[in-house]
Amino acid sequence: MSRGSLKPGGTLDRYVGALFVTSYATALFVVVGLFLVLDLANYVDEYTEPMKDGSAKPIVWIVRYYVLHLPFLFLQVAPFVTLVASLFTVSKLLKHNEVVAALGAGVSAQRLLAPVVTIAAFTAVGVFTLRETITVPLGTRRDAIHYVLDKGVTDQVYKNLFLKDLTGSNVHLVEFRPATGEPPFAEVRGLSAYLPSQSNLVTIQADRAVYVRRGDRAGWRLEHGVRTELSGKRPVDFLEGFDFTPELALTFARAKSSPLELSYSQTREMTRRDPDNVVYQTLLQYHVTFPLANLVLVLVGVPLLMRYERRRGAASLGAACLLCISFFATDLVFRNLGMQAAMDPRMAVWMPIVLFGSLGIVLYDSMRT
Repeated sequence: MSRGSLKPGGTLDRYVGALFVTSYATALFVVVGLFLVLDLANYVDEYTEPMKDGSAKPIVWIVRYYVLHLPFLFLQVAPFVTLVASLFTVSKLLKHNEVVAALGAGVSAQRLLAPVVTIAAFTAVGVFTLRETITVPLGTRRDAIHYVLDKGVTDQVYKNLFLKDLTGSNVHLVEFRPATGEPPFAEVRGLSAYLPSQSNLVTIQADRAVYVRRGDRAGWRLEHGVRTELSGKRPVDFLEGFDFTPELALTFARAKSSPLELSYSQTREMTRRDPDNVVYQTLLQYHVTFPLANLVLVLVGVPLLMRYERRRGAASLGAACLLCISFFATDLVFRNLGMQAAMDPRMAVWMPIVLFGSLGIVLYDSMRT
């Protein structure tokens, strides 16, 4: 084999890399398609029930929901897709005796599979970036459609939201509507704000608040707003001392119902506003470690499949899958320990990565050459 073939990005890397990309496309279709079918089977009856007013839900809503939900399904199963793609790639190399040929030419197993590991590492970065990119624009639209399909009403309402500020201020929203009216605008019905200061506690209460433009910035215009402090009460037209946007209110709503679907930046903001909340501390680390599972599973699974005796292929594949299932089980247990404050959040989330990552490095380094 020529030296040029072994250079980074050379013939060998392009060949193995192309195999992995093809296998990844196949695994993506199979794994994501399977989870899509399972999700649809679980909720199709609920999504096709009539609306509260008796009208039928348009089929296009269900189609639009799943189109928007597909990227989030991928984010949930991305490590599985990467693992399956790597196992497909190695199986093809073994099936055509290309591993034996490479070893006979003096190419180590580690060098042969370097493109697989490299692409898995880039996939980890891509998964993190994708979550940061789509959570707000696609997630907001998907959640709005899901609310209609789930509740059977078009008026999207989130009840009893508690928002916290870095200064210690709190706002209670009895009902928050992110998009109501025509054209759509954000509305709050029943607002109570508690704004502590050095001298006294200031409270602001209003029957209704609407998010409007105020010159060069936006704010909440209050209806029947009353500001109460030691000096007495006085009417107020705008909420001052606690600036929050409809997007921030939606983040608090998502943190309340589906905290795992927050992005890293959203979780970091929630941690800043509520630093003593161990759930946010755990999720902040988890959003970093979960993408790394794409690399860890490859390091653990591929060496077990790299058996050159064909009669052991099925056993090696079973061992690889079993070890990877053990990783996710361990990850789930430790993550719950962190979210329940039974263990330090950083230790709880990073422990599975360190344990299985170390095992993967040892297995990968000890592959027969």
